[in-house]
Parts: sequence; C-alpha cells; structure tokens
Amino acid sequence: MAEAVRPEPDVAGEVLRRTHQLWDDRAVGLIYTQYAHNVQIHQDVADQIGQEAVVTDAIRTLAAFPDLRLVGHEVIWSGNAQDGVHSSHRAVWCGHHLGHGRYGPPTGGRIHCRVITQQDMRGGRVVQEWRVRDELAVIRQLGLDGWALARSMAEADGVHTAGFGELARGHGQRPPPTTLDGDPADPEALPGLLYGLVWNGRMFNLLRTYYADDAVIWVPGHRRLATLQARMHYVLQLLAAFSDGAMQLEQVTWTGTEPLGFRIAARWTFQGTHDGPGLYGAPTGRRVRVMGISHFEVRGGRIVRESMLWNEFALLVQLSRPG
Repeated sequence: MAEAVRPEPDVAGEVLRRTHQLWDDRAVGLIYTQYAHNVQIHQDVADQIGQEAVVTDAIRTLAAFPDLRLVGHEVIWSGNAQDGVHSSHRAVWCGHHLGHGRYGPPTGGRIHCRVITQQDMRGGRVVQEWRVRDELAVIRQLGLDGWALARSMAEADGVHTAGFGELARGHGQRPPPTTLDGDPADPEALPGLLYGLVWNGRMFNLLRTYYADDAVIWVPGHRRLATLQARMHYVLQLLAAFSDGAMQLEQVTWTGTEPLGFRIAARWTFQGTHDGPGLYGAPTGRRVRVMGISHFEVRGGRIVRESMLWNEFALLVQLSRPG
C-alpha cells in the first residue's frame, strides 16, 4: 500500500501557527494575507464569499467571546506545493459568553466546543474552507433553549434549501448496494464503504467489521459511544427519524502508513426527510441537509477512534422553518 504524499515537512505546524495568530493573538488582519480575496466559506448556516466575510465573522465571534481560546488537537493533510494542499484541523474552542452576538445578550456562560475546519490552499492562501462546529452544545452550555432559538432564527432568516436534490442511496430506482468494491484496509476506500454500506445500505452488521471492539466515537453534544451497541443505536436513531436518510461522501484526506496506522479526514453530507419520531420530536415532513466531517484513527485495518462532527443546531433550524 502506498504511503501518503507529504507536501511539506511542517504543513501541520503552519496551520496551527495561523490558527494561533488569529484566535489567540487576535491578529485578525492577517486574514487579508492568508485568505484569497474571493475565498469561499462553506457552513450549514450560510455560505460566504470573500475576505471581508471571514474578517467580520471573526470579529463578531471575538466580540461575543472576548476571552476565546482555541486548542488544536490534530491536523490531517495531503497534497503538495505545486498542486495545492488540503488540510483538516480538529480543535476545541474555550471561552466565556461576555458580549452580545448571535446568541443574544451575554450570559456569562463558559463554552467548550468542538470544531473542525477544512481548507484548500493554493499558493499559500486559503481558497476554500469548510467549517463544522458543535453549536447545539454551545447553546446548551449557555443555558439557552435550542428549539426556541432555532425557531427564532428560522422565522427571521429562513433556511436555504436550494440544491438539496435527490437522495442518492441507490442507482436510479434500484436499491442501494449491500456490497461494494474496495478494501477497508485502504484509507482512501474505508469512509466510502462505511457510508455506502452501513448508512446507505443499512448493513448495520458491518459496524463490527469496520470498528475495533474497543473503538470510541465522539458525536455532537459531547456524547461518547464506546460500545458496539451504542454505535449501532446512534445510527438507528438517526435513520428512524429520517427513514430515507442518505450519506454522500464529499472528500477524503489521509496520512500515515500501514504499520503505524492511518489518520483519515472525511467530509460528508447527510440528507433526509423527517418522517419518524425520535430525537427531534414528532415528524415534520421537512427535508434536511447537513454537512459533517469525521476524523478517523485506523489501526490494523479497523477504526479505533472517531471524532464525528456536524451542526445539530442547523438541523433544528431546518426542522423549525415556517410552513
């Protein structure tokens, strides 16, 4: 099996350095030198374009959480200087809600929020970025009502639903496959097999194949899944609420070697119709679409640790939209 191509000796260090300058040193103006003028920022709330949008978002975040600190956990990357570099950075935000902002007047509450940011860089500048954060965990830590806030935002802003498209579980009118080509020991193939067979093919038995017996998964809300039963129950709960739910793999980045293990970053999209009772209340019939990113640690061809992150609050907003 080929080893991952490393673009530069210190790409991970450069990502961490830039993050520290922005969030810890408050050197927000460096965005003008580190991001392309027409950078595209993708997130569930709304996409943004341009440096000024990035600067404004940073200022508003720091105004609401003036003591915010970001602790980097891991950077998974691939590429090279000529073709460009793709990185996926997992971190934790810590701070206190001491200013006005997206969540209203200051509550004084302390937050501890998982975030994952993926970036495409060309010529040393970010040209495209994807952001995912555990926003519902923040809202709950501030003592706010997630559903009430979701309804308020849905009524005020509406929810962008264009481009949801068809749910791509199978091929045309054929059912989704229950077998797929690919070796789960291949880091490039593993996420596609997991989403294509377990999530879309409903082959839940394969969770035993893809995850080590003692694997641990972190999901939104600081929930820790440490057993096969817990992992399976999490998938079943989501698909019970969204019976046509489908996972679409968008991008895979990985690094490592077979003897030492692999680190894999997978960006994906989940779509479905809220037609069943469960975690999110009575069925609304609403179509939803959320973006997620997962970081996997793989040893011996099986997942031993996963950090699965998607914006659960964005889902509540979509379920709360009028009409």
